[in-house]
Amino acid sequence: MRELTVALDERSYPVLIGAGGIAAGWPALVELATGRQVAVITNDVVAPLYAARLERWLRPASADYLEIVLRDGEDRKDWSSLQQVFDRLLESRFDRRCLVVALGGGVIGDLAGFAAAVYQRGVEFVQVPTTLLAQVDSSVGGKTGINHPAGKNMIGAFHQPRLVLIDVSVLRTLPPREVSAGLAEMLKHGAIRDGDYLSGLERDNARLLACEAQALELAIARSCEIKAEVVAADEREGGLRAILNFGHTFGHAIEAGLGYGKWLHGEAVGAGMVMAADLSRRLGMLEPASVERLRAAIAAARLPVAGPAWDAGRYVELMAVDKKAEQGTPKFVLLEALGRAVVRRVPEAELRATLRECVQ
Repeated sequence: MRELTVALDERSYPVLIGAGGIAAGWPALVELATGRQVAVITNDVVAPLYAARLERWLRPASADYLEIVLRDGEDRKDWSSLQQVFDRLLESRFDRRCLVVALGGGVIGDLAGFAAAVYQRGVEFVQVPTTLLAQVDSSVGGKTGINHPAGKNMIGAFHQPRLVLIDVSVLRTLPPREVSAGLAEMLKHGAIRDGDYLSGLERDNARLLACEAQALELAIARSCEIKAEVVAADEREGGLRAILNFGHTFGHAIEAGLGYGKWLHGEAVGAGMVMAADLSRRLGMLEPASVERLRAAIAAARLPVAGPAWDAGRYVELMAVDKKAEQGTPKFVLLEALGRAVVRRVPEAELRATLRECVQ
């Protein structure tokens, strides 16, 4: 079992990475749950696979055990699902000492974390991510929330978990498309922060797509380290943490414009990273060879390398609602080199040129 720490002073927490934790039980989770009301929030895809295994360890330790199963899908990351969670917690008389456990992918992790952030003004929660994308990105860092029809993750809160428990063995049940979506966020981490890590992902691409446990465990650990380093330096995205949104301004526009769930988040980010790299080149920041290298790495991960064929105005309209926008003007994470990112406002002429070039 690998362990790393998200260093946030008294709110620091461990990220545990290994194989078989859901089946064998995590002592740290059992200890945290002992004597408390425990609510496991999951969805109707993950629950049949893993909920009973988790219950085997948690129910005997807990004072009261509740399982809340939501419908799967990005389009279910909304007020209705959140209200279901609150209804069940209140019906079961869960108090402010209760523990929420998020068992699922990024949608469940974000929604359960947001529920924990606001239920009785905040209760503790644990992330047990079951998709590659959630394991390397959304489970670490404390961003929680739900979507709004006008924009992704527009309603939420910063609320750090007590534990993040990553079981790489669950990835064997993922569809290939979900594996590729997770690789998008891993490639992002390399592109913004660690060129050597990016090279390793390129080298091990076939092994990662095949879900080879050793390759996955090493790569997941490095992605989590990068995320933890950035979050520890800038928890609430006042500066450095914004670089984690590389490709996301474009990607979130794609998701909102198509309708949530049509493209997976990682697919939209894959295309968004190509667009951001192209924009970096147009601004004289990034060598053309680096743009092509990143495009090739994204394509090799079986991800889209171009956005939907909308006109530039449609993209600009959608990006105006992005969380990083200020008074309707978006900022973009751009690359000065592979492994080094910055945040900039950009001239609209160059932005529109990229939007005309990088679409299907």
